[in-house]
Amino acid sequence: MTQEIAMLHDMSRCTACRGCMVACKQWHDLPPDMDTPFEGQYQSHKDLSSRVYTLIQMKERVDDKGKFHWDFFKKNCFHCGNPACAAGCPANAIDRNPNGTVVINEDKCIGCHYCEHNCPWHIPKIDEVRHKSTKCDLCYDRIAHGYETTGEILKPSCAKTCTSHALEFGTIEEMKQLAVERLAMIQEKHPDANIYSPEGVGGTHMIYVLPEKPAVFGLPENPVTPLSIDLWKAGRAFTKLAIGGAAAGIAGAIVLSKIVKSRAKAQAKEQEKG
Repeated sequence: MTQEIAMLHDMSRCTACRGCMVACKQWHDLPPDMDTPFEGQYQSHKDLSSRVYTLIQMKERVDDKGKFHWDFFKKNCFHCGNPACAAGCPANAIDRNPNGTVVINEDKCIGCHYCEHNCPWHIPKIDEVRHKSTKCDLCYDRIAHGYETTGEILKPSCAKTCTSHALEFGTIEEMKQLAVERLAMIQEKHPDANIYSPEGVGGTHMIYVLPEKPAVFGLPENPVTPLSIDLWKAGRAFTKLAIGGAAAGIAGAIVLSKIVKSRAKAQAKEQEKG
């Protein structure tokens, strides 16, 4: 499937039921977190992990007028148009597919943590037992299976189970348009509402409608692919070029040497005949 897809996250509609978390665990056959202690908060986990690919974060705050607010955010991979995780992977273990999904190839992954460090949101997490990087894959296998068998897009498990329509799924054009419509519906009540799909990372295929500024949800407002990635890639390219140039030079010298020796032998024979 080459059509670009996307998921809309309308956080103004999220009820924090965590059905998306359960559906994600079930689809990916992830083990339960029996060792996660209760710390007096409704949020189930501190952060994403190799056993938690999507997490409903619950943030408590009091505004300038003394009014209490409970803000919900669904944290998972953003599936960037220009993913820093893929660009910084020395093993080329992360692929950005034509449909926009960013997927880790575990057979190639060496567990180096570079993807986690380079991601502006530090989304990927290493499974310390298998030494493999893990994250949301946007249920790319479900999408591919549905398209190949019926010709229709099969929704990712989290979007399929969402009852409040906070999660919607379709083509990227459809989701961008829906984001604009949803934003218009809440702007009167939430004047700071915005669409979050940062251009600094090439836009994202996880598009968010946030009722408040990104900072309220702990998000960087204008994340970008780290400059160190570009410098590193340029360095790798130069190294390959230098090595290639050196190899070509050596090969050329060997060929030239053989030609010179061949001509010298031919001249020697001619002199003997003369």
